[in-house]
Amino acid sequence: MLTLFHTAATNEPLFANLLNEIAPDVPVRHIVDETILPYAREHGVNEQLQQRVADTILGAIQHGSEVVLCTCSTIGGCAEAVQAGTDKTVQRVDRAMAEKAVALGSRILVAATLASTLQPTCELVRDAAAKAGKEVELIEVLCASAWPKFEAGDREGYFAEIAAELRNVAAQGDVVVLAQASMAGAAALCADLPIPVLSSPRLGLEAAVNAYRNATQE
Repeated sequence: MLTLFHTAATNEPLFANLLNEIAPDVPVRHIVDETILPYAREHGVNEQLQQRVADTILGAIQHGSEVVLCTCSTIGGCAEAVQAGTDKTVQRVDRAMAEKAVALGSRILVAATLASTLQPTCELVRDAAAKAGKEVELIEVLCASAWPKFEAGDREGYFAEIAAELRNVAAQGDVVVLAQASMAGAAALCADLPIPVLSSPRLGLEAAVNAYRNATQE
């Protein structure tokens, strides 16, 4: 099966709906651990967090997962590190987005609503750029006022805050990367911007589905 590993419960229906649209035939299991993100915000991405992520992913593999997709950008690097210890596929949801951003432009706006997500996403984009042999300039955009709305369950307010901030900075870049999967809904509010706004859920899930199909056809 394909396992989706979430650190926010709201991501489960988001990805379930996308999978139903993209590949309804693929068997899926969702794992949600909402204690991970608060821990990462307080302690950073340390060895204890890496071990927790590894235990969750390897446990999913032991229970029959061919592919595990981590939908949390903050722990994406932790998730990818687990790949070295298994012959199954472990992916982070935002890598496909980072690769597309690098292909689209050199000045990349990395937008996040949590400061803890900026560093891992910037590192990912730099890695994607290095693998593509391209130099990029990263411009960090922290939409800090949006996160309290997310925590309060105000999804529309959350998306509106993000979109408003992106309008203020769009002229500085060639492409926008929305660092967190939870931010994806803001892209629809940014159709008027002169640059593309990329979000991770669809691109990441498409990559995971392709990996699943390749693994099960062997």
